[in-house]
Amino acid sequence: MTTLEQRPVARAPLAAHQRGAAGRVAAAVSTPGGAIFVLAGLLLVATIVANPNFGDPGVIIRFLGRTAPIAIAAIGQYYVIVAGEFDLSMAAVISMQVVLAGNLIGDDVGRVLPVMALMLVLGAFIGLVNGLVTTLLQVPSFIVTLGMMLALSGLVAYLTGGAADGNPVDEFREIGRGGIQDVPVVDVIPYSLLIFLAIAVAASWLMRRPFGRSLIAAGDNPAAARFAGGSLVWLKTRAFILSSLSATVAGVLLVGYAGVHPSVGQGYEFSAITAVVLGGVLLGGGRGWVLSAAAGAFALELLFLFLTAVGVESTWRDTVQGLIIIAAVAIAGRAWTAGRRPRRAGTTPSTSRDEQPLPTPGTTTGDS
Repeated sequence: MTTLEQRPVARAPLAAHQRGAAGRVAAAVSTPGGAIFVLAGLLLVATIVANPNFGDPGVIIRFLGRTAPIAIAAIGQYYVIVAGEFDLSMAAVISMQVVLAGNLIGDDVGRVLPVMALMLVLGAFIGLVNGLVTTLLQVPSFIVTLGMMLALSGLVAYLTGGAADGNPVDEFREIGRGGIQDVPVVDVIPYSLLIFLAIAVAASWLMRRPFGRSLIAAGDNPAAARFAGGSLVWLKTRAFILSSLSATVAGVLLVGYAGVHPSVGQGYEFSAITAVVLGGVLLGGGRGWVLSAAAGAFALELLFLFLTAVGVESTWRDTVQGLIIIAAVAIAGRAWTAGRRPRRAGTTPSTSRDEQPLPTPGTTTGDS
């Protein structure tokens, strides 16, 4: 009997990458998440042209430090929105934490670390409540966080009587308003900017981990994520916890700039949502980059600076912010939908959200 010689089957070589570094950059910029970095650069140039004093490196670095709290809040809001939910309690969490710091720290330096630990624990607890009520009781997150916002706002009003309370010690306020001094060119690097950079790096790493990929999948197709064996309850609850912790950190930084007053942080929930959608994150979940959400915060503040520089009254701020939300949601939704359309002939796009496939990690979702 003759034994046939087994020969290895020749395989077709893998196709070479069709685009170089420039092509990949162009492709990223063409997405809603990438375009925000171009927009931020254009707004920076326009603001410098309208107000040449803003071109000083020291002025720019201080602007970045002042904007860091809203960028941190935007990162926290991103976790919730990309999972298909909302967190309207951020501003109330910030106000509560600010008042808490003023009342408990006072002039005692020894209380700074214990009170900060208490603030983080309390922030995590608020996020835990928001997440569990949303997921276990199936109450829409819009209603849950709206109720939490009203409850916390009422508590702050009761504790303060609607008036400013005493400021904590300068050592605590230095976290938000201090920085590394005598730095060449920029003179100072704000601590708030360094804290933001640390949080941004951690967020970028987290969104590349299984948690981040599962969070995006849950926002894109909850039914498929549930069938895949993931616990949506704990997954989305962690997103709410991260959102409240981000608001807590923003509150700590804002004490340095604004002191202790129940109005500190007012409107931050809408500013954070505006920054997230401006960064190309799709409301309803499943699409968007976390760093683009942070970039949206800087672009938003640059836009307001530019409008002020050209003589537009600050009373138009809310109007502009509302128009940005409407326009950004419409543009991002159409852009991401266009990116999902099948490219092969003979295939038809899905008509139902639940029929759409899960996103491929590292392509058009998650972090850049």
